[in-house]
Amino acid sequence: MMKKIGYYLLYGYVYCLSLLPFRLLYLLSDGFYLLVYHVVRYRRKIVWKNLTASFPDKQEQELRKTERQFYHWFCDYIFETFKMLSMSNEKMLRHIEFRNTDALQDCFDKGQNCAAILGHYCNWEWLSATGLSFHRYPEAFVGLIYHPLYNAAFDQLFIDIRSSQGATCVPKQDILRHLVSIKRNKQNYLFGYISDQSPRMHNIHLWLTFLNQEAPVFTAGERIMKKMDDAVFYVDMERPCRGKYICTFRLLSAHAAQEDENAITIRFFQMLEETIRRQPAFYLWTHNRWKRTRADFDREYIMVNGRAILRKDIDE
Repeated sequence: MMKKIGYYLLYGYVYCLSLLPFRLLYLLSDGFYLLVYHVVRYRRKIVWKNLTASFPDKQEQELRKTERQFYHWFCDYIFETFKMLSMSNEKMLRHIEFRNTDALQDCFDKGQNCAAILGHYCNWEWLSATGLSFHRYPEAFVGLIYHPLYNAAFDQLFIDIRSSQGATCVPKQDILRHLVSIKRNKQNYLFGYISDQSPRMHNIHLWLTFLNQEAPVFTAGERIMKKMDDAVFYVDMERPCRGKYICTFRLLSAHAAQEDENAITIRFFQMLEETIRRQPAFYLWTHNRWKRTRADFDREYIMVNGRAILRKDIDE
């Protein structure tokens, strides 16, 4: 009962915020920036470490400017996400432009389904409105794969926000079951995979150089795409001005099943790095994605047939 009350209070507060016009929301965001950046100093050390390691050729003055721009955008991202809760479909499409979605619908014409692979760049939450641009296939299933939050109230709130523009949230552990069911019903689908998180040690299968640093990367999304033989599109986002995003779907693989192992993942990180270098302030620098090192991994694990196995288990 208390959990429900907590959720309703949270939902009511965020919904009231979402009713404010963008102009007032951005004023609140400016004030929130002063608190987060100058007073609380939220993850300032992690952000600075990530920026300096990713761009060793840049001067401190330029990196400090990027740091401030990032925190301004990060605060905007929070209020923009809340705004979704009460935004009409028509208003949403005035603030985000989807480009090359005809290529997705061309795949539907041929009976092929699609996967969209993206990083934590610009406002990824707004991509839940992608289905609004499917003029030939308005009934297509748009799925968002997500990791449930530990706090039940916030988890349900974000499900409500992401579902407000027509998308369906699917927990990552249920994704294959949903894909098989949707395909069996002969429904066209587009599933979005955010693929730049840092995997846990036992889930590491591949290391790549990403933004000047060696990083472990997830490959599970690629394996699912190959299994379903999806057409894979990279989601390239831009923010030309405050309150406006441009989302371009760029074909990464016409047939995932025909790709070499890890080819999709490698290509994705190359494209994501190009996007970040174009406008670095809009990447989620607060995430400590380089916290796991190859040296730590090699001390504890060994790769056996593509799987990470604890060395102590082998010794035993």
